[in-house]
Amino acid sequence: MAGALTTPETTTSDESGEPLAADFEPWSFWRTASDEQQRDQHRRIDALRSHGFVIGADCVVSRLAAVHPDALVLGDRSYVAAHAHLSGDVTIGADCSVNVGVAVRGRVRMGRAVRIGAHASLLGFDHRFDDPDTEMFRQPLRSVGVEIGDDVWLGTHVVVVDGVRIGSHSVVGAGSVVTHDVPAWAVVAGNPARLIRRRREPRARTTRASLAAHGDDARAQVGAVLASAWVDEAYRDSPGARPTVRAHTDAVELADLLTGAPPPQLALPDHVARLRSLQDERTGLVDEPGIAWGRVTSLLDDGQAYHVLDVGYALGLLGSSFVHPPRTLTDLSPAALVDLLDVLPWEHQTWGSGALVDALGTALTWAARRGHPAAAGRVEAVVGWIVAHRDAATGLWGGSGDGLREPVNGTYRLVRGTLAQWGVRVGGERALVDTVLARGTQVLDDPAASACDALDVVHLLWWAGSTGGVHRAPEVAETAAAILDDALARWVPGAGTPFAPDLPPSLQGTEMWLATAWYAADLLGRSDALGYRPRGVHRPEPFLATSCTLDA
Repeated sequence: MAGALTTPETTTSDESGEPLAADFEPWSFWRTASDEQQRDQHRRIDALRSHGFVIGADCVVSRLAAVHPDALVLGDRSYVAAHAHLSGDVTIGADCSVNVGVAVRGRVRMGRAVRIGAHASLLGFDHRFDDPDTEMFRQPLRSVGVEIGDDVWLGTHVVVVDGVRIGSHSVVGAGSVVTHDVPAWAVVAGNPARLIRRRREPRARTTRASLAAHGDDARAQVGAVLASAWVDEAYRDSPGARPTVRAHTDAVELADLLTGAPPPQLALPDHVARLRSLQDERTGLVDEPGIAWGRVTSLLDDGQAYHVLDVGYALGLLGSSFVHPPRTLTDLSPAALVDLLDVLPWEHQTWGSGALVDALGTALTWAARRGHPAAAGRVEAVVGWIVAHRDAATGLWGGSGDGLREPVNGTYRLVRGTLAQWGVRVGGERALVDTVLARGTQVLDDPAASACDALDVVHLLWWAGSTGGVHRAPEVAETAAAILDDALARWVPGAGTPFAPDLPPSLQGTEMWLATAWYAADLLGRSDALGYRPRGVHRPEPFLATSCTLDA
């Protein structure tokens, strides 16, 4: 069985005369091992299979390796050398090498042709230490898992921690500690591992000429996009959809972005009147047409929260503003604001929590721009809470839950509505860049990624660079270039851009992907070639001028 250290057969010398050569150099086992050693290896494989493990053809598992997983798949022609340790739920593809002293523990998945240097550790689990009153070894384990693609080389003494994905065809230098995802075809090294170079040139990147052509196409075709969205005297996000406030404000954003004028379907005063009529006089909030304002609502209602932004910015682009301040948000005292932020479900609903802060920050911005006497004190209270509650290790606000998507989106929403609008610098951007680059790898690997997923990444990378200097600049540029390529490739002539690949082109998708393209191009120093710059909800400039600089 696994873990047995020796049998009479394992002491038989191979043709080199060294009795342990077959255990420490298993890549040559079937060529150099003695007949007795080969017979013993067949018994070893049979024993492993009898325990339910899936072992392919021509594999070698040294008698000097500790192999006691809960589940094991070992592909054809793969081998496990002496002093290796396999435990947990392990899947290893064909033609892989687990060399001397390698630890593969927890939930680990690797593709084919993965070469693991001596004394490396792939740790698909982690100890929790959340409770300071309980000894750490008594606290539960967590296992997200380690995933490794095809044709990967991990050097000697590499450590890969739980939750990391390593892309195919990549190389990890000796002694590296891999704490974030590694993209395909990358060469990384260091502690923590950083991108050194690419093994091959990435696909052709978007040039200034192609950016200019995209901007020209968008300007020439936006009229058709807006006209197709105008049905029965109302804007609809896409054909067949119901009329919404968001569709109307996206139409205003697109027309301003690409033509510098209101959408032609209504005269400017009519746009203003229609949007202002949707505001509730008592609360200052905005909901869809026909909604009775007596209903019970939640401050986490993403529709009401977002309408503070989209209607407010649309009215600003039209040269107007809200009739009433968003009192539900702006009339809270500084202490009440802090209490509200404290009770938001940051660990489990980071998206919704960030959306509310987005709306709250924007409401305070509108109040400050109109001279609300208490706006400044409220802004300071919100900034103080934000600085005090940031996770220094990730640069995010909120828990990670089952992944990075929710906390990165929640952080984007929080930053956009407060720190970015107010021009506040809080430091700590290196950790944020590390985390967002890891999320960027996930977005680029996800064929179903939406405009929201891509915009979260490029906006936060842009904001971090504008407030905290350049960190991991080659990887930031690589991520921005890939997202920019994707943004331009999704344009459907005459119809705009789908929000996500399985949806039709829409006003929302078009506006968000155009903003995404601008931020990605600006990270590369080429946004001027597009010929447009967001001025509304995705504007890069702060709406309030502050001199506040804090260290998180």
